[in-house]
Amino acid sequence: MLFSSMIFIFVFPPLLCTAYYVVPNRTYRNILLCAASLLFYAWGEPRYIFLMLASISVNYLFGIGIEKNRSAGSGKFLLISAVVCNLAALGFFKYAGFFVRNINVLFRTSVTVPDLPLPIGISFYTFQALSYIVDVYREKTHAQRNFLNLTLYIALFPQLIAGPIVRYTDIENEINNRHESFDNFINGLEQFIVGLAAKVLIANNMAVIADSVFGSYRDAGALVLWIAALAYTFQIYFDFAGYSRMAIGLGRMFGFHFPQNFDYPYAATSITDFWRRWHITLSSWFRDYVYIPLGGSRCSRAKLIRNIIITWLLTGFWHGAEWNFVLWGFYYAVLLLFEKLFTGKLMARLPKCVTIAVSMFFVVTGWVLFRVTDIADLCAVLQRMFTPSDISARQYIAEHAAVMSRAFFFIPAVIASLPVLKTAYGKLHAHTTGFAIELYCIICLFAASVCMLVASTYNPFIYFRF
Repeated sequence: MLFSSMIFIFVFPPLLCTAYYVVPNRTYRNILLCAASLLFYAWGEPRYIFLMLASISVNYLFGIGIEKNRSAGSGKFLLISAVVCNLAALGFFKYAGFFVRNINVLFRTSVTVPDLPLPIGISFYTFQALSYIVDVYREKTHAQRNFLNLTLYIALFPQLIAGPIVRYTDIENEINNRHESFDNFINGLEQFIVGLAAKVLIANNMAVIADSVFGSYRDAGALVLWIAALAYTFQIYFDFAGYSRMAIGLGRMFGFHFPQNFDYPYAATSITDFWRRWHITLSSWFRDYVYIPLGGSRCSRAKLIRNIIITWLLTGFWHGAEWNFVLWGFYYAVLLLFEKLFTGKLMARLPKCVTIAVSMFFVVTGWVLFRVTDIADLCAVLQRMFTPSDISARQYIAEHAAVMSRAFFFIPAVIASLPVLKTAYGKLHAHTTGFAIELYCIICLFAASVCMLVASTYNPFIYFRF
């Protein structure tokens, strides 16, 4: 598995880039990207390539049908049919087992479902297809009549399996009219390397602490569990933000401009601000396709509460077919409602450092709900985190010295999660030797990432399982 991931990181992109820039014609370049994207997906799970192609075909036909019949009045029926088809596929593969397990517990039955592995990236490409269908219905874009172009949009490999969630309107013009340049290529390569370093150098080391402590939480006291919660907080950020940056960088190398997915969320001054900065493409997707159609905030207080709860329960459930994800979504629904209805004005008057600290406390606690999937274990972990314990943190750290030594990586994690480096980067570019220093830093990051990958075991991106 490690060898496979090394191939795709260090062999697949360079070979594809070389072939891509040798081919002069735009159509042939699109064909090459489509073929490479399907190969990339098939490498992880060959049999599910047919599921994705079926999804593309169905949405291709629905898109054309909706555009042709919108004025005839049957467009809404086709839209609903398209949404049902997309959600049915997602529901069967991702949620069927969850519902059957809970029905069996509730009614004491013994219904079984096939134990099918979750198709990689199905949540992401299904949401991209849904946004395309809805935007065609809303007349925000025209239906794509070139099957190759729609395939390229949905299956484009950089963002296919873990986002960002790219809407068709984001790259519609770039499918046939994008502009490749040396500057774009270098900028994309730089972003790819920075994203790789975030994953390999920070996220993977934070994962060692989080996995070790949460895996044997009964041996840990409150302080050690909070350290693990902080470790997971940085792990999931640098894991997912690192992948998003790699995807954006790869897209830029081929002339595509994918939307930003993270904007220093751990510098947020409120929970509302956090969700404007974290997984931006997902939160904006639910805002535009669920929250606003329900009525948004321009409604009565009762309906506002309903809209937020529905949106966030769905957001939590999107992340996984387990009750802890539903609880995580409800947790954020309650926090956001309190901000909107009660504490928002108070938070705005407090010093920025205080609001950041308060927001981070709730965010870190929320990541525990996200990390511990078993409800019984989750309750036990939260109880231990918020009650005094006789277990010595010093003794635990001494007994797990090899694991806890990774705590050194909290330093670069904190620095890199704040806009400090962004400010330094701007000043560096203004300096005459800025380019040389930047090049040296990028080479060092790449070399360190390669060394860490070679020395470590396989450690996939967290969001691959969503």
